[in-house]
Amino acid sequence: MKTRLFTFIFTGFSLTLAAQTQIANGGFENWGNTSPGNADEPTSWYSNKTGSTVASIGPQTCYQETSNPHSGTYCARLETKYYVLAVVNGNLTTGVVNAPSQDKSEGYIGTVNYSSATDVRRMAFIGRPDSLVGWYRYTQATSGTGASAEKAKVVAFLHSGDFNDPELPVNSNHTDLSGNKIGKALFNSAAADNTTWKRFSVPFVYTNGNTPEYIMLSITPSDNQMTTAPGIIGAGSKLWIDDIEVIYNPANASVIENEQNNFNVYNYENKVFIDLSAKNDKLAKIQILDITGKVVMESKLVSNQKNEITLSSELVEGTYFYQVSGSELQKTGKFVIR
Repeated sequence: MKTRLFTFIFTGFSLTLAAQTQIANGGFENWGNTSPGNADEPTSWYSNKTGSTVASIGPQTCYQETSNPHSGTYCARLETKYYVLAVVNGNLTTGVVNAPSQDKSEGYIGTVNYSSATDVRRMAFIGRPDSLVGWYRYTQATSGTGASAEKAKVVAFLHSGDFNDPELPVNSNHTDLSGNKIGKALFNSAAADNTTWKRFSVPFVYTNGNTPEYIMLSITPSDNQMTTAPGIIGAGSKLWIDDIEVIYNPANASVIENEQNNFNVYNYENKVFIDLSAKNDKLAKIQILDITGKVVMESKLVSNQKNEITLSSELVEGTYFYQVSGSELQKTGKFVIR
């Protein structure tokens, strides 16, 4: 696939998106990893079944969910389960689920497989986004110690080199790579059921001004690593997750934009994304114009969700303008295809 470089320039300010990447397969529409192989994992994501040797012995905790995804055809469902003499936390990550032993306190998510140093899993990412957003549904465990305190967690680390989470080693289970951390975004759900899709948004907190090389995400229905919530009887906590992405906002956007036009327009490869998740405008549409002002593409937009527009392959290199309009919305800018 040919990757195109876009530079968006909004009214009143400019924003170059050449270095603003997105999370791969954040909508969980593609399933079936090939290396290591597991058809029950989303492409570019992994569960305990392709973790280190001890981790992979545990039960399946990640599932392709076809019933009621937030958008598209699929979402991911994660379950915490009781297995033999231990509780295995549901998990989905862009890294490796590592279990050096059967001691849960030594478990961690890392970019390198504890059992095979040549198995390195790092999702390339070079942007410095403002926030991490996504949609979730959640059901707590019904029995077991600490069931009422169970809550879901989504965490993202921007880093260079390799990385481990938790950052501090336990019983020398891994190397302390906390110095590679550049930024972190953390979401914890409420300790309660949430049966309908709910959007979350959490900021990235940066520890330095370096440019990230990678992003490592970890998602679980059991925030407490030592949880025994499912017990021996009863279902474990379950988390449905969909449409994970990052949001970029220029530093002065709040000054330049008024409230009704405070929505995001950005790109990834040959697509333009218009985030109308918090906007209700049934007449919203986007037009793409060439340098002469001729409309070369037009598409109706759907309110209260993120819209994804694939740019025509017939668009040649050059400068183009976009215009998002509706009964209340109005936003314009330009981008360059190189």
